[in-house]
Amino acid sequence: MTNIGLLSDTHGFLDPKVYEYFKNCDQIWHAGDIGSTSIVEDLRAFKETKIVYGNIDSKEVRNLTDETMLFRVENKTVLMTHIGGYPPKYNKTSIPLLNEHQPDIFVCGHSHILKVISDPKRKGLLHLNPGAAGKSGFHKVRTLLRFCIDGDQIKNMQVIELDIKKPR
Repeated sequence: MTNIGLLSDTHGFLDPKVYEYFKNCDQIWHAGDIGSTSIVEDLRAFKETKIVYGNIDSKEVRNLTDETMLFRVENKTVLMTHIGGYPPKYNKTSIPLLNEHQPDIFVCGHSHILKVISDPKRKGLLHLNPGAAGKSGFHKVRTLLRFCIDGDQIKNMQVIELDIKKPR
């Protein structure tokens, strides 16, 4: 069993509570718009971390991360990118990747909207967008996802609300 902590759209702010919520995770996945190289370095020093860059990320952040990642965890194939869309409104660049790799889990960020959606048209593909964990953006609640992959099952999906953003 592999415990996963998933976040996105930190935009240069990594809430210290992330370390507490993800302390029992085996891996952390960050779906882009990281905002600083220090977040990449801090997460990698904390846990095994898989990170893709987003549209706001600098050249320095992009040099430390990938645009798209394809990997396996237990018996699940995962495709992760920052801007990917969601079922059935996938981004035009995601469709060829989804068709070629047939992942079990498709992870993206960008929208700042938390979504966990099954796509029955794609063999039950599970789309995950953890919302936004940072302070920048229109979202009202900062969110994370935590779950585990046990063989070919995804279990214990939890939405974690960090806090409600205060108006500026």
